[in-house]
Amino acid sequence: MGIFGRKRRTEGGSAGRHAAPEADDTIEDEAYDDEESELSDVSDGPFDVADFEDDGVPRIDLGSVKVPVPDGSQVQVEMDPETQGVRAVHVVTEQGQITVSAYAAPRSGGLWREVSTELAEQLRADGAKVNIGRGVWGLEISAIVGDVALRFVGVDRPRWMLRGVIAGPQSEAAPAVEVLREIVRRTIVDRGDAPMPVRTPLTITLPEAVAEHIAAQQQQG
Repeated sequence: MGIFGRKRRTEGGSAGRHAAPEADDTIEDEAYDDEESELSDVSDGPFDVADFEDDGVPRIDLGSVKVPVPDGSQVQVEMDPETQGVRAVHVVTEQGQITVSAYAAPRSGGLWREVSTELAEQLRADGAKVNIGRGVWGLEISAIVGDVALRFVGVDRPRWMLRGVIAGPQSEAAPAVEVLREIVRRTIVDRGDAPMPVRTPLTITLPEAVAEHIAAQQQQG
């Protein structure tokens, strides 16, 4: 499953780390003007834990999300330096670093459209070259930040939204998109039944062995 590392959050936030396709694989912001279903097709993943049947794919169980870890990749845990809690878990592949996050959402969907609009605006404000395109689940965002290529995808389901992002070198942008999509497609989401405000991040919990490893690292300084 890979080596479990520990990473502390650095200046610049997540936007500066996150993979873009080749230029001819995107369309401009008119993508937002096309009519589309508020909810993505549920037949091809990602899946809600209640609807999923075991397929034998190895995944790391992070509580709210169960994320596949490709052969040869590493799992890296990002800690919050202030709270010492888990901020994010990344899957590091040859094509780039992938982060999958789940959020509470309306039953009717539509959250990714709102979030992607805000994300594109923020990336542009930060000086990134941004394109809005269409992919497997609808709207996708690609961006270039310095030498880093970014790709964001989002999937709306009843009561949750899954966002995936990959950050890597521009030379790996084309294969990186497919790696990201495959991980998102095979991710399982366990939202739980508790009511929570829309956009609330679903809680990440670490497997016991990983938590013990990180605790030992923290004690060693």
